[in-house]
Amino acid sequence: MTAQDFKSDQYVRFCPGCGDHAIVMALTKAMAEIGIPRHQTAVISGIGCSSRMPHYINTYGFNTIHGRGAAIATGLKTSHPELTVWQMTGDGDCLAIGGNHFIHSLRRNIDINVCLFNNRIYGLTKGQYSPTSPKGFVSKSSPFGTVERPFRPAELVFGARGTFFARTVDVDMPTTVDCLVSAAKHKGTSVVECLVNCVIFNNGAHSYISSKDDRAEHAVILRHGEPMIFGKEHDKGLVLENGELKVVKIGENGITQADILVHDAHCQDDTLHKKLALMSAPDFPIALGVIRDVEEETYDEAVNRQIKQVQEKSSIRTFDQLIGTLEHWEI
Repeated sequence: MTAQDFKSDQYVRFCPGCGDHAIVMALTKAMAEIGIPRHQTAVISGIGCSSRMPHYINTYGFNTIHGRGAAIATGLKTSHPELTVWQMTGDGDCLAIGGNHFIHSLRRNIDINVCLFNNRIYGLTKGQYSPTSPKGFVSKSSPFGTVERPFRPAELVFGARGTFFARTVDVDMPTTVDCLVSAAKHKGTSVVECLVNCVIFNNGAHSYISSKDDRAEHAVILRHGEPMIFGKEHDKGLVLENGELKVVKIGENGITQADILVHDAHCQDDTLHKKLALMSAPDFPIALGVIRDVEEETYDEAVNRQIKQVQEKSSIRTFDQLIGTLEHWEI
């Protein structure tokens, strides 16, 4: 299969220059690399620009109502565990009206793949601030600047005991494809935060790492088993000092590559994963790539195993027999 096999015949209605175009391309490339047939794949979404994705991917799909993509994806995966289920959602759809569904899908560890498009704005409804808009952000619904503190998606994932978290930016196709392939291979709820640009209502939201040179200098791409090195000259790295992350320069003060932290995405203790995910400019690089990837029992496996065990032990075989076991009253 090729990426073209997973593209539908529908006209893609994202605005010219929207970062969502890149995620469509990356997802179709990832699906081709993963190799799971189209009839065994489903794309579920809520409402928003990113939630148009089921129309553009040539698999089964369902465009649900606002914030309810996780609920539908949960039901689909639990009832049809053989399917690969993707949930397409945005920072508004997922973290505002859909926030409760989001954290509980993480807590339950349902085997679904969540692509969380984060442009820090409500794009579809034309430019209101979202749950990830920075404090002081001026928008149509906050003309004097929002006074709210934003959600940090990674913090919610770790707080809900998430087992997989990755982050990418729309202009970095190779990293995006790698993150999506890794998410699909993970057993459990995988969350890929896709930093995307809304060219109309919040242009430049991720400009700190949007150009290739800026990304080299201001982002660290984490790969399991590799040292956390970044910078245009590959001369910067991360170390732990008194339990806290610190940026150092290789070659200064006796620092060598051997001193740089090696990324362990599979460590059960999420302390360092959380520190990496929450690094922010200008003191630290932005972490991209797969940050956390650990194995835990999944909800859909546990539910279906429980059903099978109950069925094997039960003598009830018909609906009438079931009714006979329940409390009933004569009137």
